[in-house]
Formats: sequence, C-alpha cells, structure tokens
Amino acid sequence: MPRTILIDTDTASDDAVALIMALRSPAVRVAAITTVAGNVPVEQATRNALYTVELCGASTPVFMGCGEPLTRSLEDATWFHGQDGLGDQGYPPPNRSAEAMHAVEAMIETVRANPGIELVTLGPLTNVAMALKRAPALIANVGRCLIMGGNPCCVGNVTPAAEYNMWVDPDAARIVVRSGLPIELVGWQLCRGDAVLSARDIEQARALGTATAKFAIDCNATAQAAYLRQTGEVGISLPDPVAMSVALDSTIALEASDHHIDVEASSELTRGMTVIDQLNAATNARNRHTWALTKPARVIWKIDVARWKAALFSALAA
Repeated sequence: MPRTILIDTDTASDDAVALIMALRSPAVRVAAITTVAGNVPVEQATRNALYTVELCGASTPVFMGCGEPLTRSLEDATWFHGQDGLGDQGYPPPNRSAEAMHAVEAMIETVRANPGIELVTLGPLTNVAMALKRAPALIANVGRCLIMGGNPCCVGNVTPAAEYNMWVDPDAARIVVRSGLPIELVGWQLCRGDAVLSARDIEQARALGTATAKFAIDCNATAQAAYLRQTGEVGISLPDPVAMSVALDSTIALEASDHHIDVEASSELTRGMTVIDQLNAATNARNRHTWALTKPARVIWKIDVARWKAALFSALAA
C-alpha cells in the first residue's frame, strides 16, 4: 500500500521536478500540496505547483499558505530561479485554482486524518511552524518529517553560513527542529558534485521525449546559469529532487547519523546556520543550558548518486 505524504513547497524550478517525482511514484499517495513564500512569493509558488500538478495529470489539492516569514520580510530567490520561479519560460497559467482553505489549516486537518503521514518540506518552514504552534499534538501523527534544508558542516548557498530555506525564515526553522518531529535532514551539500546533472545527464533526460522531461530541463535553465555563477560547477543542481528521492526511497541515503541540531535565529552573521552536534557535546555541562531545548534528528551525509539519478529519469520517463 502506498505511503501517504504531504509536500510543503515554495515551488520554483527544482521544487517542480520534486513534485513530478512524487506525483509519478507508485510508492506514495500525495494527500496535499501546501505552498509557502520563499523562492518566489506565495501566489507564484501556488501557480507553479498547480501548473506542475496539471502537467502530471494529477488532481492533488493545492493549498496556499504563508506569504511572509514569521518575523521578517520575505527575501526571495528570483535571482536564482527567474522572476516566475520556473526560468521565465512563459508557461501558461494553470486551469485550476488553489483550494479555499489556508495551507496551515489544511496541513493540520490532513495530518490529523492520516496518522503516520510523512511530511516532505522543500521550502522555508513557516507553514509547518505555524501548524505546530496552533496544534502541537500533531507531532504524534507524523511518522517522518524529511526536510530539504540546511548545510551541515559545510558552505552555505545564500550566505557563507546558511542554506536558503533555513536562512529565509530561521525563526520557523528553529521552532520545527526543536519540536520533536521525527526529522531527517537532507542538506544542500548533497546536491553538489557528482549529484549535479551533467551535460550527458541533461541529454539523457531530453532524449526521454516526455513533456515532463522537457519541462524539468527547460524550467531549470535560469537556475543552471545561476548555479554556475554561484559555485563554478557546470550542470543542473537539484536540491529538492535529491531530497525527494530519499523521501521516496530511504535506502538512497547511504550514510546517516542522529545528532542534536539547532538553527541560528538571532545573529546576522550566521543567521539560518544549521548547527549539528556531531561530537555529542550538547549534554556537556558547558553546553547544557544553550542546547537544553534541542532535539535529535537524523542527518543524511551521503547518497547513492547513481540511484538518485535513476529515480529522476524513471519519473521523467513515465
């Protein structure tokens, strides 16, 4: 029987590919898609999610959520994904509209109705934090919470210290990682290096000849150019699809370990930094007070790159 998941997304180019993977997977039933401001304003994220659902021929309900971080103004990533989040390719508006219910309420209702549901978060954690503040007992119904976010012990992608999803709403991220949810953290570093789609991979995807394959490559053209400017790496980096591959098949994660984690929410220098207690020092007398509210989470350190790419091509071929 397929597992039930809820996807929370600030839908831009890589999110859209992750949605395709989930909607095409026989392993899961996507009960709902909730959108949040991040890569693009929430209205645009909602439009992009609806367009992607229609492209897949699916009827999954889409709910629009929070338009601003908890305590800050939104700083989007249109500089990376294009003004429309999908590489400014001129995609038409979707035929459907979002559901009337706010995403936070939809998240609460969906989790309550589906004990053991898995949350997959692809954007800032604003919606999830708001749901937990309104209904903290939801935690007991969540079987797994896979978060694409953070940069455990490595370089950031929006500041030297932070990955974008954690940086844009660090207050929400801190609430979520301290909540006790069964978190698995898939950090930005896992989509770099060999995990990047090479020219050969891009050619292989285009050769599939499907509408979704063409869309997946075309909508990431702007992001591909931005990634080259940012890192010097050639190819298409896909953080959210990498995370989705692990969400769909946990054995793609080759190395993982459990550690207390926290997110910096007050410093401007290290805002959004994901701090991992790799040496289990949180319970030491000198750290106990600072780390008293933190909880352990599973941190993914290495993935099977060949199987991540195979999962992507399989979804795009369908």
